Amino acid sequence: MKKWDVFVFGDVNIDLLAPGVNRLPPAGEEWEVPVMETAPGGGAALFALGLARLGMHPVFLGRVGDDLYGQYLRSYMEETGVDISLLEVRPNAKTGISISFTDDRDRSFLTFRGDCKVPDIGDISMEQVAQAGHIHLTGYVESVNHEEYLSFLQRLRKETDVTVSFDTGWDSTGAWSPRIYELFPYLDVLLMNETESVHYSRKETAREAAQDFAARGCMAVVKMGKKGALCCRAGKVWTKAGFSVEAVDTTGAGDSFNAGFVYGFLKGLDPDSALELGNGCGALSCTGLGGNTMFPGWDRLQAFIKAQK
Repeated sequence: MKKWDVFVFGDVNIDLLAPGVNRLPPAGEEWEVPVMETAPGGGAALFALGLARLGMHPVFLGRVGDDLYGQYLRSYMEETGVDISLLEVRPNAKTGISISFTDDRDRSFLTFRGDCKVPDIGDISMEQVAQAGHIHLTGYVESVNHEEYLSFLQRLRKETDVTVSFDTGWDSTGAWSPRIYELFPYLDVLLMNETESVHYSRKETAREAAQDFAARGCMAVVKMGKKGALCCRAGKVWTKAGFSVEAVDTTGAGDSFNAGFVYGFLKGLDPDSALELGNGCGALSCTGLGGNTMFPGWDRLQAFIKAQK
């Protein structure tokens, strides 16, 4: 028996959400908005919270400051069912904040990274990871930490029986280095969005990209927003259309999909069923403000999917 279902490593911050705002007031003016919300943010944290809402027992490794926002995040995660024993509180440090301005067309952000740098992947204790059945990794930046991620994954494969999911994230450098392919043989589930998949693979379509990635030995999953998602494993491709909902805020939709899909993978479901769970979680997360406030529990997720058929 493992201590945790999933070991989650990565970012956590505060999201301040101001919906219906498409421009800022001029200097010297004050405008009122009908609502403003505070919610947890950070892709890794939203993934962990999603798994907890589905009934799994995840542990989260990350950092917050010893401020009001850090206290809020710790309380929120613990109350939702995430083990925060590895969530470090940094003395005299400020928790990161991202202010999200949304309207019916797009989003924009003002972000303060805070003083709580995400731990280096090399700082993760292999003994702690081995107490989980699965690990979910984020935070990869090829130009900064490629060798560290490759070394960690090689050790993980050699020293443990832990399965691995990996969300690549956006490459802000624009390099989209093919060195990322070196990681794929050590992954069980590779997660990208459509644009990322085309950039990294240099292919014309997400389907071609997923087939190219999966040829290196992993299960490749590509998220395509409203169009749904696809998965490729051992040369076979599964596609699943997305669900139609009245979207309020798309923040964290991809991370919510990740949680639903990985949940299905860990429960031993076939890729088609796992894609359906991912699409359901991603869609429902868009129906309220914040990346996790409307993430469903298992019963609500099942009822939602059944109602769509």
